[in-house]
Amino acid sequence: MKVADFLDPRAIVTDLCGGNKKEVLEELCRALVAWDPELDQDRMVGILLDRERLGSTGVGEGVAIPHGKMADLGRLVACFGRSAKGVEFEAVDKKPVHLFFLLFAPENSAGVHLKALAKISRLLKRPSLREALLSAEGRDALFAILTREDDENAVRFAGS
Repeated sequence: MKVADFLDPRAIVTDLCGGNKKEVLEELCRALVAWDPELDQDRMVGILLDRERLGSTGVGEGVAIPHGKMADLGRLVACFGRSAKGVEFEAVDKKPVHLFFLLFAPENSAGVHLKALAKISRLLKRPSLREALLSAEGRDALFAILTREDDENAVRFAGS
């Protein structure tokens, strides 16, 4: 599985404006709906907020991976967003979040959902990748960095 399999460059937000968790989740979902109008923004935000009540998806080091499942979703979909100023997201390290990778999976797809979460988490653990994403200019550059790192990571993983 590759990031490019579930992230479309049109679903990348280069400069999130939201100042809190709910606003950022709404903004990310709005970007997904702009890319795929069949998605229901209010429903997605509700699912994400319910998930956040279980525990923050702010994993630390300036990264959050909000995620959820939807019964009538036919495929894995994702959105990536970046906030230059950072957002209080109740992250495990109590630091503001700058990089958001939102993921939705079909309801009965535990394996695919977990693989995608693991892939995103593994990629965003790399400090050099986070730095590159924070300094990249434009949607195409962000997508290129994510997909190039994904390809390089796959080669490293296969070679070990």
